[in-house]
Amino acid sequence: MELRALYAQLRQMALVVVIAFVLVGCGGTTDGGSGEALSGAVIDPAPQVDLVSLPSLSNPGTEINFRARPGGVQVVYFGFTNCPDVCPTTLADLTVALRKLDPSDADRVDVVMVTVDPKRDLEVLDTYVTSFIDDAVAVGTLDDEQTVAAGIPFGASWEVRTFDDGNVEVDHSPFLYAVDDSGRLVLTWLFGATSDDISNDLSVLLDRNEA
Repeated sequence: MELRALYAQLRQMALVVVIAFVLVGCGGTTDGGSGEALSGAVIDPAPQVDLVSLPSLSNPGTEINFRARPGGVQVVYFGFTNCPDVCPTTLADLTVALRKLDPSDADRVDVVMVTVDPKRDLEVLDTYVTSFIDDAVAVGTLDDEQTVAAGIPFGASWEVRTFDDGNVEVDHSPFLYAVDDSGRLVLTWLFGATSDDISNDLSVLLDRNEA
């Protein structure tokens, strides 16, 4: 499939997800099990996101499945290392959010960053993401179709454009995703979610997994 067609497919699926956010509501949504308010967006039914795995750049030769460890939460982000503002801001907020958790709860959260700009990122993404979160895992591949297949159920979208002068421009959705130990997308934080929002939501999700 041509790259332009892949990007079009991503945008279409991202639009479906954004519409779902509008219908379900984001901010003040309720966790189905506990009744506690969540600041992130919940889609019902929760999309299954663990059907496609991607190569780990942190542990070469292994594959990363989008599924939390039993009783945990996996936080997933699709971004790129040359991002000037959205990516570092999001990762910094996530870093602070994890520090606000009880250490035993923070240990149950795994962070995965998927590059949407693999031609520039494969060699440097691991160093980049671990500069924010020590045990975060970097993920990426030059197989665009595989990355798109992984991103579609999340509602992630991106487009990479290379101009005649060699400059590269990347547009991408700024969402941060929480996945449970069933491989379901249980929460999506929009750009601008505060570290308090993220930390409180993670606490609710972790408590639910203990129930």
